[in-house]
Amino acid sequence: MLDAAPFQSALTATAARIEACLEAELPVPQGAEAPIAHAMRHATLGGGKRLRGFLVMESASLFGIAPEGSVLAAAAIECLHAYSLVHDDLPCMDDDDLRRGQPTVHVKWDEATAVLAGDALQSQAFTLLSDPRLHPDPAVRLALVASLAEAAGQVGMVGGQAIDIAAETASTPLTLEEITRLQTLKTGALIRWSARAGGLLGGADGTQMSALTTFAGDLGLAFQIRDDILDVEGDAAETGKALRKDDAAGKATFVSLLGLDGAKARADALAQSAAAALDPFGEAAAHLRATAAFTVSRTK
Repeated sequence: MLDAAPFQSALTATAARIEACLEAELPVPQGAEAPIAHAMRHATLGGGKRLRGFLVMESASLFGIAPEGSVLAAAAIECLHAYSLVHDDLPCMDDDDLRRGQPTVHVKWDEATAVLAGDALQSQAFTLLSDPRLHPDPAVRLALVASLAEAAGQVGMVGGQAIDIAAETASTPLTLEEITRLQTLKTGALIRWSARAGGLLGGADGTQMSALTTFAGDLGLAFQIRDDILDVEGDAAETGKALRKDDAAGKATFVSLLGLDGAKARADALAQSAAAALDPFGEAAAHLRATAAFTVSRTK
């Protein structure tokens, strides 16, 4: 059995480094706009696995990129992800009261503050990506900005969310093919960007970028399937959010379509495929391979 201790140690250390960067880069509350800054920090600091940021920094390390630069890209994706959660929790979306064991932004403040805090976190992500400290070559920074804009927008995360919302009032549940596409956009787009970001920072060749893309595509689907599994058999106290909402709403999920055992088998197969995609990088990708195993065994 693979020893998970080195991976867990690396994940913890990287999360701490990203947290310190976010603490330094997020606006300090002051003036009339202080509630927005407070809400941004509430949504972003002190919680989460930092898995997307970890993917950025680990993929960058494959190409010898110093963590002082890659941590800014990691912080950027965490800001973008936090923005998506703040908006996703709103009453007009999923209407959630709890996130990471804490009140959601619109509950702790109000809906207007949540909208503005999410908007500001999205802007903050692109501010970080355009910072010369990230990479000396402006073309590299532009490539990161452009690719994240695409991953976050209508052909990525936002498009997936739109499909998800439309499915709630559709006359028939989504098919397995349709829900796979939905989650490839809604969840998978940011995970793919995170793994590919290291390649963009490090000047990866076509073969290397293809390997990272395949890895992240399989990882993103495995991640979402595990989320669907946890929604059925997870512990709300551990996950820090409400569970069983999809089943109560009659939404199609990987579990409802494949069954619990079938969903677990699909997630495991995807994790193995993701790990195998990293063969071109040899042992240097050990932590990324372990990420695949972690994704399908996590409990929150």
